[in-house]
Amino acid sequence: MPLQISPNELNTVTEAVKGFPAGASVDQIMLALNGALPRRTLQRRLALLVEQGHLFRVGRGRATRYLAPSPPSDESGPVVADFYPLLSAEGELARRAIRAPLQQRQPVGYHRDFLETYRPNETFYLPADVRDHLMDIGRSVQADRTAGTYARKVFNRLLIDLSWNSSRLEGNTYSLLETERLLEVGVAAEGKDALETQMILNHKAAIELLVEQAEETGFNRYIILNLHALLAENLLADSQACGRLRATPVGIGGTVYHPLEVPQQIEECFEQILQTASVISNPFEQAFFVMVQLPYLQPFEDVNKRVSRLAANIPLIRENLSPLSFVDVPEQAYVEAMLAVYELNRIALLRDVFIWAYERSCARYSAVRKSLGEPDAFRLRYRTDIARIVHAVVTGRKNKKEATALIREAAKDTVHTNEVIRFVEVVETELMGLHEGNIARYRVRPTEYQQWKQNWK
Repeated sequence: MPLQISPNELNTVTEAVKGFPAGASVDQIMLALNGALPRRTLQRRLALLVEQGHLFRVGRGRATRYLAPSPPSDESGPVVADFYPLLSAEGELARRAIRAPLQQRQPVGYHRDFLETYRPNETFYLPADVRDHLMDIGRSVQADRTAGTYARKVFNRLLIDLSWNSSRLEGNTYSLLETERLLEVGVAAEGKDALETQMILNHKAAIELLVEQAEETGFNRYIILNLHALLAENLLADSQACGRLRATPVGIGGTVYHPLEVPQQIEECFEQILQTASVISNPFEQAFFVMVQLPYLQPFEDVNKRVSRLAANIPLIRENLSPLSFVDVPEQAYVEAMLAVYELNRIALLRDVFIWAYERSCARYSAVRKSLGEPDAFRLRYRTDIARIVHAVVTGRKNKKEATALIREAAKDTVHTNEVIRFVEVVETELMGLHEGNIARYRVRPTEYQQWKQNWK
């Protein structure tokens, strides 16, 4: 007779996960439960809750995180949730549909006509006004120069931003400062899994490929396969699978979608995606097309979404537009947007995330020609607290490792639990952008800044 699991026990686990809006590891959930369940039992309960659709699972191995979906809004029209982009009516409908319990969602396979009905430069995922808006905010002063000029100009900032944010969307727990330290001086963060360190270093290598070969990059086999090889290095059980289309079935946790299994069909669709993308004339339509179609096909054994996020930057880097670094994109929003593509072939939710992400990315880079308008309400709300912590880090001559610990501890006492990750990122970003011309806003003297800077490096 199968063991009966108490609904109260499952509810207790779900409530523990809800205490971590950005996602929780098994260890964090165990601590929240005060060790009430053995680790293996807890893992089985989490797997069951994912299967039932009550939780989402993101990441792999020790980078796995569990997320509790927030309840659907009762309001009609666009909705703003904590750390969730402003949604269109279509996007909100897709989000509500994808939040139905897993057992209530119809199992689906790969719909090839979703790809084949797309006609480049006739079909558009992004409306004309959206394409014009993105071009307006993304255009740089280097627009007429050699491909990749703008990306090289902001390369150090791009390398850290894109490596960190893309890894974060896979459940990586490195902080922004820890990522900067790893990429700049090669020092791995203490207490982090080797897989997390490898993931960030792989992003570095892949971004370098895109920028160094900006004049030759395009949507061709060489670039996409090599992007995968670089991003997947030392992360797959079969090292021979790096840079190769898969020949075996794959499953995706937390969804009823079943990707193609026949290698010949995978090959054909992969080639069709590349051929279609290569003739799309608008760079933003190109970028969004590959963000939709590559993960939907799942051409590789793993790392498909990472490939699509970096591949989306190919036309942007080539045409000297502001890159897409996924700044501030909530992991839950991205996961739900991809599920809507997988299960419903609905692109509205991912489109909402894409537009919002590009606006945030543009705001990150100083060479953006046009302002995005009003000040960041979050920074305005915590302006005094941010300044206080930056002041403490500088006057205390904290190095990057010490600063990370101080910021995280201060955040716990300063902001609500579901705002901690955002708050930490904002403070870390302020520290990384500190220079002699802006230290007065933090009540830092030149001598204090110079002494801190020596220790910071």
